[in-house]
Amino acid sequence: MQWQPQEESLRQLAGFLNDSVGADADRRKRAGEMLQQAKGSPDICNYLCYILVTPTPPAGCLPSQYITIRSSAAILLKNHLKESWAKLSPDAQNYIKQVIIQGLTDENAQIRSLTGSLIAEVLRYAGLMQWPDILASLIGLIDGRDSNGNSVSVGAQEGAMGCLAKICEDNKKSLDANYNGERPLNFLIPKLLSFTSSSSDKIRAYALGSINVFVASKPAAIIENIDTVLNTLTQLSQDPSDEVRRNVCRSLVQFVEVRPDKIRPSLPAIIDYMLEQQHKDDEQLAIEAAEFWLSIAEHDSLQKDIGPYLPKIIPTLLNSMVYSEEDMIRLGGQGDDADVEDKAEDIQPIFAKSKPRMANGENSEGTEGQNNNQVQMGDDDLSEGEIDDDEFFATLSPEDNWNLRKCSAAALDVLANVYHDTIFQIILPHLEKNIGHTEWQFREVAVLALGAVAEGCWDTVTPHLPKLIPYLLSLLNDSEPLVRQITCWTLSRYSRWAGLSQDPAIRQAYFEPMMDGLLKKMLDGNKKVQEAGASAFAYLEEQVGREVTPYLEPILRQFMTAFQRYKDRNMYILYDCIQTLAEHVGHAIAQRPAVDMLMPALIGRYRRVGDENRELFPLLECLSFVAQAMGTDFQPYAGPIFFRCLHLIHRNLEQSVQYAQNPDLEEPNKDYLITGLDLLSAIIQALQAQSLELVASARPGFFQMLGICLRDPNNEVKQSAYALLGDCAIYVFGELDPFIPQIMGILIEELDLSKISEEDEMETAYSVINNACWSCGEISLQKARHPGSGMTPYVERLFTRLLAVVQTPDIPASLTENAAIALGRLGLGCYDELAPHLATFAEPFLHTLARVQETDEKDTAFRGFALIIHSNPQAMEDCVDLLFSSIAKYNNPTTHLQELFQKLINKFKWPGLLSRLPPKEQEKLRTSYQV
Repeated sequence: MQWQPQEESLRQLAGFLNDSVGADADRRKRAGEMLQQAKGSPDICNYLCYILVTPTPPAGCLPSQYITIRSSAAILLKNHLKESWAKLSPDAQNYIKQVIIQGLTDENAQIRSLTGSLIAEVLRYAGLMQWPDILASLIGLIDGRDSNGNSVSVGAQEGAMGCLAKICEDNKKSLDANYNGERPLNFLIPKLLSFTSSSSDKIRAYALGSINVFVASKPAAIIENIDTVLNTLTQLSQDPSDEVRRNVCRSLVQFVEVRPDKIRPSLPAIIDYMLEQQHKDDEQLAIEAAEFWLSIAEHDSLQKDIGPYLPKIIPTLLNSMVYSEEDMIRLGGQGDDADVEDKAEDIQPIFAKSKPRMANGENSEGTEGQNNNQVQMGDDDLSEGEIDDDEFFATLSPEDNWNLRKCSAAALDVLANVYHDTIFQIILPHLEKNIGHTEWQFREVAVLALGAVAEGCWDTVTPHLPKLIPYLLSLLNDSEPLVRQITCWTLSRYSRWAGLSQDPAIRQAYFEPMMDGLLKKMLDGNKKVQEAGASAFAYLEEQVGREVTPYLEPILRQFMTAFQRYKDRNMYILYDCIQTLAEHVGHAIAQRPAVDMLMPALIGRYRRVGDENRELFPLLECLSFVAQAMGTDFQPYAGPIFFRCLHLIHRNLEQSVQYAQNPDLEEPNKDYLITGLDLLSAIIQALQAQSLELVASARPGFFQMLGICLRDPNNEVKQSAYALLGDCAIYVFGELDPFIPQIMGILIEELDLSKISEEDEMETAYSVINNACWSCGEISLQKARHPGSGMTPYVERLFTRLLAVVQTPDIPASLTENAAIALGRLGLGCYDELAPHLATFAEPFLHTLARVQETDEKDTAFRGFALIIHSNPQAMEDCVDLLFSSIAKYNNPTTHLQELFQKLINKFKWPGLLSRLPPKEQEKLRTSYQV
C-alpha cells in the first residue's frame, strides 16, 4: 500500500512552508526553526514530495497561497536530498520516484519546471540503474501519453521535455555508458530527433539542445545518425523560433570540430545563413552565429575555405562591434565618477589563482636568476604573441558578460591571425571613414578594430604607427569615456613596437608618450577609464618587460597617487599593475627610491584591510610577487605577513571542520588557503635560508597545517600546498625533515592518476600531481644530501607511481617531465633499490628528459640515473645507443655529471657502438669524452 500523509502533519507543514517566505519576520524565523526540526523526521521527504505534486491544498490552506507553498516544498526537498538521499529507506526512495513525475503534468508552469529540476537531481543521486524507467516515462509524456495511456496537455509535454533536457546535461557520460550491452543514448538520440518535428517551439528547442549536449564528445549514437542530424538542422534552419535557430547555430559550430568534412560541401550556404542570423534582433542568436567565425577560423582544415567570403564576413563583424542605440543610451556620455564610492555589486569577486610548479627550470620572461618556477599549465595552448581571451577582451565593453560585440571582435582578431594583410585591406576603408568620425560610437569601433587586428596584421599596420599613435594619443582626451577606454586597450596592443625598438628616437617619440598617456588615464576622472588605463599599462609591462626599468620612479609615483584615489574595484587592477611591474623589473624594485615609495603604501594598505575584506586576496597575491622580486631585501616586512598568512589558513581550516560538522553554516572560502599558501611560498623563496627562523618559530603547527592542506578536497588548495612543500624542501629542509614520514604517505597517494574522477577539473587535477612530483624530486634531492635520512622506506611505492605517470599517454608534457625528474632524483640516494627496475624505466626516462632544457633539475636527475646504471649496467643492454645519444646531446653538464657520463662511456664502450650514432653525436663524444 502506497504511503499516505497524516492530515494534521500535512496541514502544519504547509503552514510552516507558507510562513517561511512570508512578510512577518518573527513567523519566518519560527517557521525556519520548525522546518529545520522537521528534517529529522523519516517521512519529511515524502511529505514535501506529496505537497509538490498534489494540486489540492490541505484543509485550512488558502488556494492563493498554495502555489508558493508547493514551490517552497520543491526547493526544500531538492536541498534536503543532497545530504539525505543515500540515507532514505528504500520505501521512501521508491515513493519519491513513483509519484514525483505527476508534477510534470500540473497545470502550473512553475510547478512543472521545479519538478523537472527535482527529477534530474534525484536521478543524479540514484543513478540510471536505480531508476531505469524514468527515461521511458518522460519520453511517453513527451509523446503525449501518461503511464496509464491518457493524453496529456502540451504544457505537460513541454515540462517532460525540459526535464529530459536537464537529465541529458547532467548525465552526458552515464547516458552513453554500457549497461549489459545497451547504451541509453542509442535509443535516446533517435527519439530526440523525432521530437524536433514537434508543433511546440519549446520541445523543438529542448530536443535539439539536448542533442547538442552530446555532439562534442562524438558518441557512436551521434556518428551513426549524423546524416539525419544534419538533415534535421537543414529543416530547422528557417524555424520561426529564435531559440531553435540558436541551437541550429550551436550545432553547426560543434560540427566544425566533430565532422568538418560534412560541413565543407555546404559551407557557402552555411556562411550566408550565419550572416543572416547575426543580423537578427535577438542578441543571443546573433552571438551563436558569430561564434561560427571563431570556430572555423581556428580550424586548420576549414579556415582557408572562408577566404572568398571575407568581404561579406568582415563588414558584418565590424557592424556587430558598434554599440547599439540602447547601449549608447545606457552607457554613453558617462561623466566623471572617480570620487563616487563603488557599489557592492560593482566589485567583482577575486578568486585566488594557484600556480603549478615546474621542475625543468622554466622561468617567466624577465625573471632570469630568480627561483621562479611557476608556470600555468594551460599556457601551452597559446601561440606566440597570443594572450588569454578573458584578459584580451576585458576592456572591450563595460559589460562583464560575453556579448555580440566581444565575440565579433574576437572573431576579427582570430581571422586576422589567419589572413593577415587581406583582413587589413578589407577594414582599411572602414578605419579611414570612422576613426575621425563626428559620432563617438564610430570613432570607438574604428579604434577597437585597429586593436583587434594588432597581432594578425602586425607587419601591415606597424609602418602606419608613426601617424596612428599620435592620433590615438589624442583620443585619450576624447570627450566620450568609452572612446578613451578602448583607446587605452588599443595603444597597449602596439606597445612593444615602440618599447622594444632599438632606435632611441622611436622610443622617445612614441614609447615614452604612450607610457605617459596610459599612466595619466590611470587617474582619469571616470572609473572605467581608470580601469582601462591600469589594465592597458599592465599589458604594456608584460609586452616590454625590463624596458620599463629606467622609468620605474615616475611609474611608481603615478601608482602611489592611484593608491590614494582609487575606490575598491580599481584597487584590484592596481595590484595587478604592481605585481606585473615587480615580476618584470625584478630586484630593481628593492632599490631606492622605488622601495621607499612602494612598500609603505603596500604595508599601509595591508594593515588597513581586514581579514574578511575580499581585497585581501589580490593584495596578498601582489605581495607575493613583490617578495619574490625583492628577494632577501623583503625580510624587514616578512614577519607580520608570514604569521598573518598562518592565522588566515588556521582560521579557515577550523571553519572547514565546523562546516563539515554542520553544513548549515556558511562554507569557508578556499581562496584564503590558496592565497595564504602562495604567499608563504613566495616569502620562503625570497628569503631563502633566512626564512628558517620564521618557519622554526611556527613549528610544529606550520607543518601540521601544511599536512592538512595537502589532503584538502579542493585541487587548487592542494596545488598550492605541494608548491609550498617543495619550497620548504629547498630552503628549510632541516625543519621539514622530521615531518617527512607523515607527509610522504599523503604525497604517494596523490601521485595516483587513477584517482582522478570524471567530476575533477582535469587541468587542476593534473596540476596537483605535477606539483606533487616536483616536491617529491626536491625532497629526494635533499634526502640524498643528508646521509642517514634517505628515501628507502618509500622508494618502491614512489617508483611504481612515478613510472605510471611517465608511461601514461595524453597527459600534459610538463607532468611527465616532472615525474621523470623526480624518478631520477630518487636515484641519488636509492640507486641500489632502483637498480633492479632499471630495464623497465630507462627508455621512457631518456625519451622524456630529452625534451627538458638543461637546468640543475635535469642535471641532478641524470646524476641519479647514472648512479642507478652503475649499480645494474647489464639492464641497459637494449638502450645503450639511446644513452650515448642522450649524453652526446647534453651540451653543458656540470663537472660532477660529466664525470659520471665519462664512467658510463668507459663501461659501455663496445666495438662498433659509436658508428651507430649520427655523425654530430659521434664527434661530440670524441671531443668531450675521448671515445
